[in-house]
Amino acid sequence: MSMFCFQCQETAKGTGCTVRGVCGKTEDIAKLQDLLIYTLKGIAYVVTKGKLDAGKLPDINRQMLNSLFMTITNANWDGMALEEQIKKMLAFRNELKKTVALPDLPDVATFEVDTRENMLDKAASVGILATENEDVRSLQQTITYGVKGMAAYSEHALLLGKEDPEIYAFIYEALAATLDDTLSVDDLVALTLKTGEYGVKAMALLDEANTSKYGNPEITEVNIGVRKNPAILITGHDLTDLEQLLEQTRGTGVDVYTHSEMLPAHYYPYFKKYDNLAGNYGNAWWKQVGEFESFHGPILFTTNCLVPPRSEEVKNRIFTTNSAGYPGRSHIKADANGKKDFSEIIALAKTLPAPDEIETGSIVGGFAHNQVFALADKVVEAVKSGAIKKFFVMAGCDGRMKSREYYTEFAQKLPQDTVILTAGCAKYRYNKLNLGDIGGIPRVLDAGQCNDCYSLVLIALKLKEAFGLDDVNQLPIAFNIAWYEQKAVIVLLALLHLNVKNIHLGPTLPGFLSPNVAKVLVDTFGIAGMGTVDDDMKLFMGA
Repeated sequence: MSMFCFQCQETAKGTGCTVRGVCGKTEDIAKLQDLLIYTLKGIAYVVTKGKLDAGKLPDINRQMLNSLFMTITNANWDGMALEEQIKKMLAFRNELKKTVALPDLPDVATFEVDTRENMLDKAASVGILATENEDVRSLQQTITYGVKGMAAYSEHALLLGKEDPEIYAFIYEALAATLDDTLSVDDLVALTLKTGEYGVKAMALLDEANTSKYGNPEITEVNIGVRKNPAILITGHDLTDLEQLLEQTRGTGVDVYTHSEMLPAHYYPYFKKYDNLAGNYGNAWWKQVGEFESFHGPILFTTNCLVPPRSEEVKNRIFTTNSAGYPGRSHIKADANGKKDFSEIIALAKTLPAPDEIETGSIVGGFAHNQVFALADKVVEAVKSGAIKKFFVMAGCDGRMKSREYYTEFAQKLPQDTVILTAGCAKYRYNKLNLGDIGGIPRVLDAGQCNDCYSLVLIALKLKEAFGLDDVNQLPIAFNIAWYEQKAVIVLLALLHLNVKNIHLGPTLPGFLSPNVAKVLVDTFGIAGMGTVDDDMKLFMGA
């Protein structure tokens, strides 16, 4: 086969893409990403075997996060950028080797490549299928994908000045462990749960970073219509990019709209001072192919969720920054102080028409943990009185598969005495439905981005405390979660670490789970796949 990738939910036939990614990833990009991960494992080997202090490797730590983030699904399509990153990380590895005495180094710590041809040849021997044992391979990749998600959240925190050396140390430990042939399946299962433990730390770190800078999210009504000014659309997940873009467009006559996972930026008090933050345009990431055509203005990708555009006109309006990349398009880099110059984007926006209106009205969100804690007495009383019978955590990712219509239908069929707790772009399946409220409490409580699933955990723990329970699984809460890429994987592992059981995961179980590993998750945690809406409703409601 020319490539092999099974890291996302849409992987071909639920087993793996072998010619071209369903996402659009080419053979060359897949192989370069594989080689970049192998290069990072070499650094991890040197750090762990050399007993180096991860806290004293700031430049490498930051590039490690960025490298991992570049390999997340739909993040970076630029082969030249991936080549450059491989060379950069090899140079770091070689400098590290000079600081420690490590005899008999393995290939991962010694190989060298300098051309695209060399890289592709090397990648063919170090990809996912290099591990022959199916169960070991499954667990190694689960850990690797969890680490990718952890790195994404840690990079967002880092850009806001927050970092945790313990997270870096674990990333090195985990990547190095995937090279260790002496580890048993039980050892790797334990490491998988430890990955979830550090996933919780990463999400807590990002929550602290976001709220300390931008304030605690609050209930907010967000406009989904348009104004008449030329505009820039910002998508992805990074709030620091939004802040800088808003500052630079202030007073220019150019509006800024959020898209997809940037919607929750509106919930933070800090951003409400910007009258040039016009609203949210469009829906989940996968609808961008059509929605970007009607927007007309430049689009700034701050992270993953970039779908190859179908027209040159749209392609010529795309700009990337951070871990995102697309061949032939401008990539905005930060200076030594973290500042970015978006003048090229602003200048282009002024020459283009205002967005076409594709919908009108507003949506309400801002129900992160601090806001829900403020409503705790009201929520607890509603549960005690029977007004709220059950909470449904319907967080995670959206995607293109028709089977994801399940989540819209499920939300519509839920009894009127239930409340949906959501985070991530999965919410676009139901956040514009008129589902009403229960005594003033909206039936859809949106906590924010995918990383804000941490808020949902804190809310569940707060309810456990309020009701004097010993176990979060005793609460009237059910988990019906959608997933797509690796940031959702770390959220799932975090929930498993917290011993949350009976999670339904869909629309399909991950292709990277071997039958035996999937059985372990089913037997230990009650993980289940998606059934029909009616059957799952009966199961969840105990009917």
